[in-house]
Amino acid sequence: MEKTLLTILDELRKEGYTEDFNLQENCLECRNGDFQFFHHEFQVDKYFRLEGETDPSEELGIYAISAIHGDMKGVLINNYGIYADPIASEMLEKLAFKK
Repeated sequence: MEKTLLTILDELRKEGYTEDFNLQENCLECRNGDFQFFHHEFQVDKYFRLEGETDPSEELGIYAISAIHGDMKGVLINNYGIYADPIASEMLEKLAFKK
């Protein structure tokens, strides 16, 4: 059975990824901007890619992210393609999925 966005998020929440990160140009934010993490302050623990059911170009990247210092863990959901947000090169490199 193919995983859905909801099943992936549920699995990650059970693993302690409880924060919702928002991608900014040069950092990740959570808790309405109260916390910011720059590229050297977090790591990508897991990555999932989902394609749209009707249009494969409608891709979502789901990142399980943890702070390098501290115990904050959360999820970033990012669109790909023409809807992707512009971000700094350091952030782009950090979020690039490497097998």
